[in-house]
Amino acid sequence: MLGGRRILVIIGGGIAAYKTLDLIRRLRERGATVTPVLTRAAEEFVTPLSVAALAGARVWRHLFDLTAEAEMGHIELSRAADLLVVAPATADLMAKMAGGHADDLASTLLLATDKPVLLAPAMNVRMWQHAATARNLARLAADGILTVGPEEGSMACGEFGPGRMAEPLAIVAAITAALGGGPLAGRPLAGRHVLVTSGPTHEPIDPVRFIANRSSGAQGAAIAAALRDLGARVSFVTGPAAVPPPAGVTVIAVETAAAMLAAVEAALPAEAAVFAAAVADWRVVNAAGKKMKKDASGRPPVLELAENPDILATVAAMGAGRPKLVVGFAAETTDVVAHAAAKRVRKGCDWIVANDVSPATGIMGGTENAVTLITAAGAESWPRMAKDRVARELAARIAAALG
Repeated sequence: MLGGRRILVIIGGGIAAYKTLDLIRRLRERGATVTPVLTRAAEEFVTPLSVAALAGARVWRHLFDLTAEAEMGHIELSRAADLLVVAPATADLMAKMAGGHADDLASTLLLATDKPVLLAPAMNVRMWQHAATARNLARLAADGILTVGPEEGSMACGEFGPGRMAEPLAIVAAITAALGGGPLAGRPLAGRHVLVTSGPTHEPIDPVRFIANRSSGAQGAAIAAALRDLGARVSFVTGPAAVPPPAGVTVIAVETAAAMLAAVEAALPAEAAVFAAAVADWRVVNAAGKKMKKDASGRPPVLELAENPDILATVAAMGAGRPKLVVGFAAETTDVVAHAAAKRVRKGCDWIVANDVSPATGIMGGTENAVTLITAAGAESWPRMAKDRVARELAARIAAALG
């Protein structure tokens, strides 16, 4: 699968460096030649001896190595590989790349190369969510740098959230794809505009209360990130989600269903639209301008509800401005496939991604999903998996459908 491929692996200084040892082993199992580079900080986590033993090759460590310069200068080293992989890609390394710095061997190789670069970010959740990291990732994405991960989960620091380095086999899959053997090959959505909606909507009752649902926005954010990684220009319309939007996409934040529809219409045209948002079906017509108080009798107020605009059906029914591919989501608790299949026909969309969100599944607000993709050709059930894996699979299907 990777026979004869030359991969330069730069190991950044983070606890996830231990996973890179397994990554090197997996790459060599598949026939790749690995050239390892250790940053000074990485040597605090893994040793040059262990890396060299697994790579079966010399470990490159220092920029100013005169013997090495006589044998293979850093310019040649940066261009001898088919692909450069940075794993883990720390916040510091990403910042250096985004700023064009070259003050050590790793950053110099990354600046001097003319070959594709794949990052596997890994850092504390707060560092990943920091505005500076988001800016750097957006800059790198605009420069054509590929990314895989990070994933969400428990971290060595004891916190939980996005920031874990992708698992070695996931990085191997991304490497294979980047080298022409999978859905990332050639960034198939480069130059394509895709719209994604995500998160819940909040329909006000009064200034301090609202109607909402339990959607975290995690699946929509993962889909936007996966489409971005395939090269798409992504417009991400999100309600007040618990999960932050991914870097490298155009974020349009809204609260209500009406505002989401307006934002969607303003973002069109797009070649594909994925409606992953959990939009409230109703809004309060008689919403109060100030906090509602109990009356003397203690009776609850009467709320008058009205139906919200149907964003999915509205876009699916568009004429010339309709996206080529319209994908809806159906969160159901009973008869999931039957209800979702009926919804696809009723709404007029091309695909429906159905999932069972009954409380026992733990899917609503959780880190995993189990979906069934429903098209005109029938229903295809996928195994339960992490939401970012669901996103990557759906993004690959979208890329194939757009051709």
